[in-house]
Amino acid sequence: MKNIFYLLFIIFFVACSNNDEIKKNPNIPDYNFNTGSLINTDLPQFSQLKFANNYITLYDSFGVNGIVLYYLGGEQYVAYELTDPNHTPNSCSTLTVEGIIATCSCDDGNSYEILGGLGREGTTGEYTLKPYFTETSGSIIRVFNN
Repeated sequence: MKNIFYLLFIIFFVACSNNDEIKKNPNIPDYNFNTGSLINTDLPQFSQLKFANNYITLYDSFGVNGIVLYYLGGEQYVAYELTDPNHTPNSCSTLTVEGIIATCSCDDGNSYEILGGLGREGTTGEYTLKPYFTETSGSIIRVFNN
């Protein structure tokens, strides 16, 4: 039941989003990247993405401090930057992921829900997680920002 709630929330959030209303985040540079065919669910290190409600993190070469890729089910994936959107990139702004929560190690302890990218109660700042594009083709999942 909880999974259905999250899926409905994501669908509602995406359906109601208007790109004209999204504020450009001055804290996170807009790097172009493309995972290409790296993420292949037939490989052991990515096989958990064959099952809904699982995720992987890639901290090298993608985004500013890395990306998190979460599998909602079917062919629906969401990907976000692993930099706290309410800090300029620094030693404490890299987010760590546990379950569906991404948290920074800065003194304010900002945390965000991967399902929707919204800040949790007590999070300071006006920005949500920076989303990236995803595309699937068979067992290949591509995450990109270009």
